[in-house]
Amino acid sequence: MSGSVRALLLLLALDSVAPERVPGREGGNVLFIMADDLRPVLGCYGDSLVKSPNIDQLASKSQVFLNAYAQQAVCAPSRTSMLTSRRPDTTRLYDFNSYWRVHAGNYSTMPQYFKSKGYFTMSVGKIFHPGVPSNHTDDYPYSWSVPAYHPPSNLYENEKMCKGKDKQLHANLLCAVNVTEQPGGTLPDIESADEAVRLLRSRANSSAPFFLAVGFYKPHIPYRIPQEYLSLYPIEKMSLAPDPDVPKGLPPVAYAPWTDLRRREDVSALNLSFPYGPIPKDFQLGIRQHYYAAVSYMDRQVGRLLSALDELGLADSTQVVFLSDHGWSLGEHGEWAKYSNFDVVTRVPLMFYVPGVTSHPDSSGMSTFPFIDVFDKAEFSFTNHKEIKRMVELVDIFPTVSALAGLRVPKPCIGISLQEELCTEGDNLANTFRHRERGEVAEAIAFSQYPRPADTPQRNSDLPSLEDIKIMGYSLRCWDYRYTLWLGFNPVTFEANETDVHAGELYMLASDPGQDNNIYNESEHSLIIRKMASLPHTVTLQTRLKLQLLYLTAGMKTQ
Repeated sequence: MSGSVRALLLLLALDSVAPERVPGREGGNVLFIMADDLRPVLGCYGDSLVKSPNIDQLASKSQVFLNAYAQQAVCAPSRTSMLTSRRPDTTRLYDFNSYWRVHAGNYSTMPQYFKSKGYFTMSVGKIFHPGVPSNHTDDYPYSWSVPAYHPPSNLYENEKMCKGKDKQLHANLLCAVNVTEQPGGTLPDIESADEAVRLLRSRANSSAPFFLAVGFYKPHIPYRIPQEYLSLYPIEKMSLAPDPDVPKGLPPVAYAPWTDLRRREDVSALNLSFPYGPIPKDFQLGIRQHYYAAVSYMDRQVGRLLSALDELGLADSTQVVFLSDHGWSLGEHGEWAKYSNFDVVTRVPLMFYVPGVTSHPDSSGMSTFPFIDVFDKAEFSFTNHKEIKRMVELVDIFPTVSALAGLRVPKPCIGISLQEELCTEGDNLANTFRHRERGEVAEAIAFSQYPRPADTPQRNSDLPSLEDIKIMGYSLRCWDYRYTLWLGFNPVTFEANETDVHAGELYMLASDPGQDNNIYNESEHSLIIRKMASLPHTVTLQTRLKLQLLYLTAGMKTQ
């Protein structure tokens, strides 16, 4: 089938939100690219400092979602939630210690669904969180046609690989290296890109469509990256976070004490007080420099993938999705981690390139994704032609990718569906590709959550084991507000107690986009809880939070 006919059929399908498989349409390929701990510090998201030309080029030919949010800001829970399209309270995974098929329900995953429809599915790098959360197999053979590939050099990621000022090797946070001196003369993301390109070549002439998921490890800590990328970000041009102090009105339960950073040798040597630090300003600048450098290094690997797609003649038949599992705090609110509910850690980049829909082939024969070497050209200029501002969630990806591939979209789950193997707790966003967004979508809301072991920061506050979880912070993000309630939580029944409110947060985003001024009023909320006591027990927690927010903010914008 020609690309133009395929695109026309897809547009017709999108107009009806693609509830069924598109008649007569062969499924296109899917290249699913995932970064780790990447907040939207990309040129296509308005960051003027970062150099991310290959991702920006992809964005210019994609539909870019400006307000996409993870459901929990830590790797395993977020990835499992996204890949199953079930929220953490359904996967019952809040830590790294269980496999959802055994612990919660035998939920189908997105690659598993594509595999069942005749796709050859492949995983490279970090897609599922490795180890227990994916049964030590990356969910093979359920999700993948062949065993997942992990780069051998990743075994050294947390070893003493970083040469310090004393010329000795250390397990540091800041770890810019000479790649030729590393084991095998390479690094994990370079190996993953190599393998992904090899797999693309192997599938280029196959009659069966493929679903290739490629997970890059950066900009996850430690910042073991090629040292030359630091030159893109001279330390004298780096700046501190605009709100580097812990907000006075922040409930202690909401604070993430970044214990993972504290274990790194160079951070440990700073002898920082627990839990609030702070980190010396010169070291803060170094962290930010290395994070940005890691983003540019990862961008290069994305560029290698996209240019290979182009060279193999696959760019006009392959849907490309780019996203991250969650964000990362670079000093905002005095935090240096994920592990919370703030925008800086829950908001992620998300874009979809759909041939013939978001971009059309160049009649002049120009490449769709020519590789851009960040060291060869100082300035890059790309424009996003299609942006969506409404709030969306990572649980929306499974149904949306399915629709864009012309597959039947999994039906919506009814409540927390522990027995339903295939359903979605997200929204199918396919109709947004067909219709122009008209202003604010006030009813669009994103939900996130994060567990805590106590009301005050503990050594295990960042990542408590299930049995230690005593409090769950449920957070709602809409156009005007971020609203978070920290509720008592039972780790045996997996239930939150709405009457056991440990703390609350409410931020008015028009005047407080950084979420630094908590205007939550405990007495007002107590009144609302009493008003809502008559609601049926079947009303979901998400719906109750939405109703509470409406009560709390009635008239607030006009005031």
